Amino acid sequence: MSLKLILIRHCKSSWGAFDADDHARVLNERGRAAAPLIGEWLSKGGHVPDEVMCSDAARTQETWRRIAGAMVIDAPISFSRALYLAPDLAMLEHLRTATSPTVALVGHNPGIGELALGLVRSHPEHDRFAEYPTGATTVVTFDAASWADVEEGTGAVVDFTVPRDL
Repeated sequence: MSLKLILIRHCKSSWGAFDADDHARVLNERGRAAAPLIGEWLSKGGHVPDEVMCSDAARTQETWRRIAGAMVIDAPISFSRALYLAPDLAMLEHLRTATSPTVALVGHNPGIGELALGLVRSHPEHDRFAEYPTGATTVVTFDAASWADVEEGTGAVVDFTVPRDL
């Protein structure tokens, strides 16, 4: 069985209120414009998730809502505090509970970028992949029977983009 993972770092967020709670930060104008472009890109590539796992931070939730608004999708979504600023291995453990063949995981750096770097056999030839900037999105496939069987270094990159490419 082939599994497909879509790893999305939240889009550009606002730093306008420096005393605001980090968890409550929302997207800025650039992030609000970028998210639908990612949704269109995913949809055109046939990368529509059957299940979505998202950090419960305001900026990740808003990123996902805007991405989903640009595609035809009817996937269950779970918002989890466990994914808020989670390290890569904690994200991987969370992913291992997924039950659908195509899963989107929306999170934060450094964890989401480190997860992308660690899961794949070889990195795409893109100068921003290692940096994993806001809005970075990677599509990875795995030859595995279930998400519980997914191991580091076993994924094949199908596609990668950043908002500036769109």
